[in-house]
Amino acid sequence: MREVVLTFLSLAAVVLAAIGVDSETGTAQASAKNPILWADVPDLSFLRVGDDYYMSSTTMHMVPGLPIMHSKNLVDWELVSYAHGSLDSGDALSLNNGKNAYGQGSWASSLRFHNGRYYVSTFSGTTNKTYIFSTDDPKKGEWKTQSFTPSLHDSSLWFEDGRVFMIFGAGQIRLVELKKDLSGVDSAGENRVIIENASAAAPGEVGLRAEGSQLFKVGDTYYLFHITWPKGGMRTQLVHRSKSLFGPWEGRVFVQDRGIAQGGIIDTPDGKWYTYLFGDRGAVGRIPYLAPVEWKDGWPVVAGDGKFPESLPIANSGKGVSSLVASDEFDRRSGEPELGRAWQWNHNPVRSLWSLSEKPGFLRLKTDRVDATLEQARNTLTQRTFGPESTAETHLDFGSLKVGDVAGLCLLQRRYGFVGVQRREDGFYAVMVSNGDLSPKILAEQKIEGSKIWLQAKGNFAGQKDRGTFAFHLGDGKWQPFGGELAMRYDLPHFMGYRFGLFLFSTKEPGGTVDFDYYRVR
Repeated sequence: MREVVLTFLSLAAVVLAAIGVDSETGTAQASAKNPILWADVPDLSFLRVGDDYYMSSTTMHMVPGLPIMHSKNLVDWELVSYAHGSLDSGDALSLNNGKNAYGQGSWASSLRFHNGRYYVSTFSGTTNKTYIFSTDDPKKGEWKTQSFTPSLHDSSLWFEDGRVFMIFGAGQIRLVELKKDLSGVDSAGENRVIIENASAAAPGEVGLRAEGSQLFKVGDTYYLFHITWPKGGMRTQLVHRSKSLFGPWEGRVFVQDRGIAQGGIIDTPDGKWYTYLFGDRGAVGRIPYLAPVEWKDGWPVVAGDGKFPESLPIANSGKGVSSLVASDEFDRRSGEPELGRAWQWNHNPVRSLWSLSEKPGFLRLKTDRVDATLEQARNTLTQRTFGPESTAETHLDFGSLKVGDVAGLCLLQRRYGFVGVQRREDGFYAVMVSNGDLSPKILAEQKIEGSKIWLQAKGNFAGQKDRGTFAFHLGDGKWQPFGGELAMRYDLPHFMGYRFGLFLFSTKEPGGTVDFDYYRVR
């Protein structure tokens, strides 16, 4: 009989922690808290239509990709759709022939609303294309896809007077005009440098060149935001302003505070202004912050002391971030989506190798090839980890594994770790594997009987401790710590915060199968 738990309570704990609710008393705090989401939600682009806010973000090699979130108050966000189910085909995006798109895929996006239609653009160095997705309703998730070459780096889409532009680049910022049907760059249109060296607005020697263009118009003035990183300094947010799209532009530092940068500004229906940027916070990833904005001499400035505040003058609805992380019993009624929105595959999945119907109430993973490591394994199903601490648990039936197969629960990044089951010639073994030094090693192993195991992975991100731990039990409910700590580190080759993942890969012969009974986060 399957274990029964109140998964709502475990998920609620995540939500309450995120929105500033005392876990002992249950008393709601008076205002929202920074960070507004303690999870990997980088490269933010915001849009307001009436009293509805939308936010897009980067998930790179994950599929589906380019998540679209909705809010009514700028702090409680619901994941409502993805702009694409698969960015493109090809070996790199599908983990084929030794290739991968770790840290690549699609990067920073730009959200727009024009003539009753929503648009979100992105670009990809993997395919050398720029993509524009559009829909009448982001919540329905029916996005039209258009793409063209070349890939316009960190581009900001802009509609004006019947014309369409993109502003893009790093250091040198350019403007190009697109064809009216958005099918590509208009060779007869505008194509010019509008800021020769955007990084010059920051003090010190240039390190990371100014990039991450996000364009806004307030009144008759354009404001263009960039992130830069002076050598020996911190990530810095810049703003340039101009009365014309084509310049001249004048620039200054918008904010320097704990490396929080990249994003822009948003107004509320009652005329308040905020800025939304992200901060690098170790292994959990790049997490969003929000701050009130004032206007001084025609410039936006972070209100108060110019720092991101601990609390915000925004009341919480209580929804929190419950759609960004979600428990799943893998039970599906007729007509329900197969997978909830919180799930993303590591690279393009192979549809024939996973199922929620072959064994109802279970996620079944299968293999059709041999892979050496977890990073090469296809069909790893992932969700974000979450700060300050998060725990994932699963129960799996491993009786159909083949010799050499490995299945389990991982903390996925370049320096990954996992707890799981390996089938060997002489039987099944519980194993804990660490790739903390970029060479996978078994830190613990124990021969086990039967065909069922319960697995647990924890991530401690409080104060950037960035430590992962693992445990298992064989049905008695008593978690047995297993293996050593995983020293988690945010590595650029993946360019993403750690993720929990359910996985299976074969090292000797294909055709193995594993069944996951549930996934529970708390």
